[in-house]
Amino acid sequence: MAAKRQEKDSLGFVDVPAQAYYGAQTARAVENFPISGLRAHPLLIRAIGMVKRAAAEANRELGTVNERRADAIIQAAQEVIAGERDGDFVVDVFQAGAGVSFHMNANEVIANRANEILGGKLGEYAEVHPNDHVNYGQSTNDVFPTAMRVAALLGLETLYPELDALADAFTHKGEEFSGIVKAGRTHMQDAVPLRLGHEFTAYGVALRKASEALRDASDSLRELGLGGSAVGTGLNTHPQYRTLAVTNLARIAEQALFPAEDLRWAMQSQAPMAQVSGALRNLSLELIRISNDLRLLSSGPNTGFNEIHLPSLQPGSSIMPGKVNPVMAELAAMVSFQVVGNDTAVALAMQAGQLELNVMMPAMAYNVLQSITILANTLRVFRERCVAGITANEDKCRQYAESTIALATALNPVIGYAKAAELVKESVASGESLVELVRKKGLLTEEQIRERLDLKKMTDA
Repeated sequence: MAAKRQEKDSLGFVDVPAQAYYGAQTARAVENFPISGLRAHPLLIRAIGMVKRAAAEANRELGTVNERRADAIIQAAQEVIAGERDGDFVVDVFQAGAGVSFHMNANEVIANRANEILGGKLGEYAEVHPNDHVNYGQSTNDVFPTAMRVAALLGLETLYPELDALADAFTHKGEEFSGIVKAGRTHMQDAVPLRLGHEFTAYGVALRKASEALRDASDSLRELGLGGSAVGTGLNTHPQYRTLAVTNLARIAEQALFPAEDLRWAMQSQAPMAQVSGALRNLSLELIRISNDLRLLSSGPNTGFNEIHLPSLQPGSSIMPGKVNPVMAELAAMVSFQVVGNDTAVALAMQAGQLELNVMMPAMAYNVLQSITILANTLRVFRERCVAGITANEDKCRQYAESTIALATALNPVIGYAKAAELVKESVASGESLVELVRKKGLLTEEQIRERLDLKKMTDA
């Protein structure tokens, strides 16, 4: 059996692995919550390390924790920030409400490492105690919401470049396809022509607007309740601690961060996380729509639209030879479905807060951070392995543009809507094109036909 040490918390004695940097409360949480096998997102670990370092620096400056202890806590917290202690964060993402277990995991790891730095042994908290020193002036109730907001901001810094790059990729394809006329479709039926480039440029605009909305939503994360302590009153904190701790955190995280206007609000309401989650959901809905379009436009090659070609990445069937599937568009949709589901969990967690605290924050943190991570990765591979390699089937696009019955719309000013509708019915029934029927019936001169049914001119915009 692995060697154990015994620690004591307020409930009694607990066995802890001898070489573990965590302590009694973490060990209890591991035993209590064997739920998913999922561990805290690395960004949440990094963020709580930043919060602990910022708090220790503030307490050192204010003299509430002596310099020797504070310096050791700061060094240990920096190791957490650097990712050196990720393996010591062992609590399941589904755990005690409000993130108490995760928070105490952080306090114990930092305390044990700080004691070690000062020459002490693991599990002996004579020099640095998890609650009395690492957690001085803090509570899970102000630390966890602060950490999850900072973690989300850090994660979004990796998402924005991928989102902007994908928008640019669609814009570039729009320019590349700007001269290709195709049939438009509304209600999945023939509509008037447009340029293939118009469709792709619009995809880029949609993603750019989603990026702007996400940035706007993320600004709400910058207002922090750190310093509110247990219920937002700042109990057991120095009068200057709140401002100093947030200032330190802003420097450490390299983010614009501000003390909340109302500390009670920052603890009671987690609307900022829901706003960001909602913006991620809306981005995902756009991504689903766009990926569905690409699958339709590339469908075939012989029995579908076949207006564009997506890169061939892998065989598409275990039984049908030569079949190739739009795997990256399928991936983008599936990941987006997950983000939409995650947002539902965040929305339910956000409304489930009671009185002075929302205890459902661990679910919010997990779902938002997972959404950010899988979206950032998906946007990158979708751009690199799909969008960048899309080519157009110009002949097929031209064929559809010339044969769409909606060309009759351009005849309305000359022959009227009713007459044009009769031509459409006859074209569908006979198989003759609208141009052939107009010419056959002498409804327009050749010059008028060239003028009214010029596809390029019709799609200029």
